[in-house]
Amino acid sequence: MKRNIQVFQIAFTYIGTIVGAGFATGQEILQFFTQYGRWATITIMLSTLIFVWLGTKIMLIAHDISARSYEDLNKHLFGAHAGKWISIFTLIVLICVNSVMLAGAGSVFVEHLHLHYQTGLLITLIGTYILLNKGIKAILHMNTIVVPLMITISLLLVHSTLSMPNPQSFITNTTDHSVLRAWISPLLYTSFNLTMAQAVLVPLGSQTFSRKTIRWGGVLGGIGVGFMLMAAHFVMSAQMPGIQQFEIPMGSIAYRLGALVEIIYILLIFMEIFSTFVADIYGVSLQIRQHVQISPKLITLFIMLTCFLISQFGFSSLLSVLYPIFGMLSLMWVSKLIMSGRGRPFRSSRPRSSFRHSDSKSGDTRHG
Repeated sequence: MKRNIQVFQIAFTYIGTIVGAGFATGQEILQFFTQYGRWATITIMLSTLIFVWLGTKIMLIAHDISARSYEDLNKHLFGAHAGKWISIFTLIVLICVNSVMLAGAGSVFVEHLHLHYQTGLLITLIGTYILLNKGIKAILHMNTIVVPLMITISLLLVHSTLSMPNPQSFITNTTDHSVLRAWISPLLYTSFNLTMAQAVLVPLGSQTFSRKTIRWGGVLGGIGVGFMLMAAHFVMSAQMPGIQQFEIPMGSIAYRLGALVEIIYILLIFMEIFSTFVADIYGVSLQIRQHVQISPKLITLFIMLTCFLISQFGFSSLLSVLYPIFGMLSLMWVSKLIMSGRGRPFRSSRPRSSFRHSDSKSGDTRHG
């Protein structure tokens, strides 16, 4: 029973890590899949297989080498020198992407809660600072609540779309984009998201005792990501092309199901943004702590301040510019991951706990 619980915790955390601001709001799915019409259905299936395979592989390698942060994984893949520079690049990308997450929170408050943009940013930052003191277990528990609720709402949206005039649009819609672009898009999408997810998946895999638990968690998590991709694509395809005008297209669809469903979905979008933001800031802070001997709280404040400044540029503009560029650069990282073998098996005289977490006061995550 305990192992089953851990499998679902890993799966939900994996899903919650991928289902960030662009995914939960629908913007990512529009950008990388739905705009390509019927091709998107096939490319989502391809993306699901990649998420199952490589997401699991990241966690297993992290487990085998007892990685302290994603920098240790990059050094394993690229060697000590190149891995260090890859990690610096990843750090920059993660900060930019978390700025997108933060901007997404601001957009939720403006577009659906009718509050100020800065209010959403500040609430997200304050909540993040509070939760980060509790380590990875807080991230696991948060996703165990939020992700099942998001899956439930996705099922309701799919059910309501079935009664619309054109529910088959997800396999009949055409596109003006080239077929080549449609097939490159899922490779960019998965490469980018897996590169970003390493900040969470590495400590998650490293701090889990059983390889079998990691493997099943990765498989269920990858399938869950694929299901949510397909559900959102199915729902938005029936609303094309008009749905493209919204900053938060999935929220506008939830609005048509009534005020209660809309409020619940908007809150869940915010919680998904929030949970991913917290998890990524946690991963970034672990990497920085390996090199900077200052208070972890100061590191967290500096990261959040940087994200706050970048988020002032807005949500969809950041998403459309940053994601494709970083996705292309991430192809190199994923190619190296594909070619890599298993990591060196973990050896230690000290047993692992099922989920070890760092000392929030010292920031020490070293083990083994």
